[in-house]
Amino acid sequence: MRVTILATLLLAIAAGSAAAQQQPQFTHYGLNGMHLNPAYAGIKGQGEALLIGRYQYYNYGTYGDANGSPRTGLMTLSLPILAVSGGVGLSVYYDQAGMAKMTNAALSYSQHIKLGAGKLGIGVQGLYTYLGKGTYIAIDPEDVNVPKDASDNKFDVGAGLWYEAPKFYAGLSLNNLLRSEYSFKSGGTEGTPSRYLAENHAYFTAGYNIDATSSVVVTPMVLVKAVLPGKYSSSTKFVNPKNYSFEGGVRATIDDKYWAGVNYRHEESISGLLGLSFAKDNAMRLGYAFDFIAFNQEARAFSSHEIMLSYRLPKPGLVTRPAIRTPRYSF
Repeated sequence: MRVTILATLLLAIAAGSAAAQQQPQFTHYGLNGMHLNPAYAGIKGQGEALLIGRYQYYNYGTYGDANGSPRTGLMTLSLPILAVSGGVGLSVYYDQAGMAKMTNAALSYSQHIKLGAGKLGIGVQGLYTYLGKGTYIAIDPEDVNVPKDASDNKFDVGAGLWYEAPKFYAGLSLNNLLRSEYSFKSGGTEGTPSRYLAENHAYFTAGYNIDATSSVVVTPMVLVKAVLPGKYSSSTKFVNPKNYSFEGGVRATIDDKYWAGVNYRHEESISGLLGLSFAKDNAMRLGYAFDFIAFNQEARAFSSHEIMLSYRLPKPGLVTRPAIRTPRYSF
């Protein structure tokens, strides 16, 4: 009940009207909590490092000197701080779609509170975003809305909640709360820059681990995404359905070593996931996701591809010296 109340309050804070989603998406969202939510930092009780490379809408086409397929690289790090019952996290990604390039870095802190069988993380983050706009091919060279080889950068903030239990997890987060506005040199009339608004994005994700057998764990998972810009009092914030997206899937893991899964992304794709864990304690994980673009292919492409590599650090523990025993005191 407490988690539901906190989640509802956090979502209400960022209510607004909607616009198109601006941030990259990942099919490995079920293994990528640090990118979605600052409250995830350290919540697992052990350090985690993750890399993802994504090639979306493969071979979509080229425009001038730019590849039309969005390409994204992501790196995240999550570390617990047991002394303060908290954790820190870092998420950095580079995203390029056509002439637009974005670099984003988020530094997060999460405070953990024991709640029932699990822990509730309350997280905040500072965001830095660099946006670059290349030379677009404009029908009207004097169009003041077309950027011309310009860039801008801004700071912003985000917040989130994450609940982690042995069988269940759920998270709700918001970013770009300041809705920073970026300004770019125009290819048209001098002194009239084009504008770009960093919209609020909200993410809700959840999953549940089901012990199907002694060696197989089945995990249903869901991710809901929304763009929530505009004035907080706007009555039209939920009108446009295109500003919302959801996806759901299921993953089966065998002996904490091999996994396979399927995922559905609303009005876009059906995906398959494969992966394996290796090294000591299965600490290294390698995964691949294939997205079949099942809807609106003419405006997208046939497929997207994603590769993930992660490493789970050993759980920290108290360092104690072993007891020294002698025959004299063995009785």
